[in-house]
Amino acid sequence: MRIWKTLLSTAVAGLISSLTIVQAQEMSDTFRDPALDAMKGKTIAYLPISLGFDLAQAWGGVVKEEANHYGMKFVSQDPNWSTDAMAQALTNLIAQKPDVIVTQNPDLQSLARLLKQANAQGIYVIQANMQGAVQTDAFVGPDLIGMGEEMGNIVVNSCGKNGKSNKIAIVQGVLTGGVSFFEVQGVKKVLAAHPDLQVVSSQAADWDASKARSITETVLQQNPDLCAIVDVWDGQARGTGAAIQQAGKRGQVMLVTAGGGAQSMCDALSDGTFDYAINYNAVGMGRDIATTIKMLLQAKPKAGSIKYMAYSPYRTMTKADVKEGTCWNPDTYAKLLK
Repeated sequence: MRIWKTLLSTAVAGLISSLTIVQAQEMSDTFRDPALDAMKGKTIAYLPISLGFDLAQAWGGVVKEEANHYGMKFVSQDPNWSTDAMAQALTNLIAQKPDVIVTQNPDLQSLARLLKQANAQGIYVIQANMQGAVQTDAFVGPDLIGMGEEMGNIVVNSCGKNGKSNKIAIVQGVLTGGVSFFEVQGVKKVLAAHPDLQVVSSQAADWDASKARSITETVLQQNPDLCAIVDVWDGQARGTGAAIQQAGKRGQVMLVTAGGGAQSMCDALSDGTFDYAINYNAVGMGRDIATTIKMLLQAKPKAGSIKYMAYSPYRTMTKADVKEGTCWNPDTYAKLLK
């Protein structure tokens, strides 16, 4: 009798386990199928300010790979740094009515009317990295003001102390570009609490490393005791760093910058071109954009009805933080976009 009870208990337990597995599978299918159906066949249009630089390649490469994986169509346009070409490309995309547009504002205002128009046409709009004056369905990028505050604090903790001067220079990008505009706000917010520190120069290099180098050469000639330079983007900061090296000021003039964590950032930290670099990991940001796309397509809010700020993580790095694999290779993601 005891044997039969044991066998019966075992059989019942097995049956319950089997039913649980079947129910779990059914539940999984119940949730999964609508999610896949919401994404399948949708069109994602990608419009950065250029496809020819590391940040745009990382974002676009990740988003294209995810789009292909879930049965979505990925299309891209390359305005090659031309604001007029970008506005024309966005106009054309709106007429084509993709389901989602992922774009990077060249400045705060140039695309504002068109972004509103896209939302009005029922197209979801995600702004990447360069936030504009108009808020669309989502912004994906670092907290630029917070990042600027961190850059300001690095400078505050060094300048005007231990025999260092109180002189600071800022190399901006495009003055009205979201990254430059908001980062500089953060830097100035911190410096406002330290009136003993003096900003001797704040000029725009327009994302051009050669122009950043020229600006820095002049600033260093006029201020040989300069303590630090804040350059808002590591792509142009390589020019700033070259000017510091040429003037024989490496190790004397601190260079603080920020960027998406491509291999060139790690190289510049390793060789002493950058003293500090805030890394907001463009590959991770690409994942955040892809996740936001999936969320919008599944939740199906009315275009323009939500204003989602998806702040991507960032971290401050020095030479000591650079290890093998810390940064990513842009070629890997450029190939995905071809």
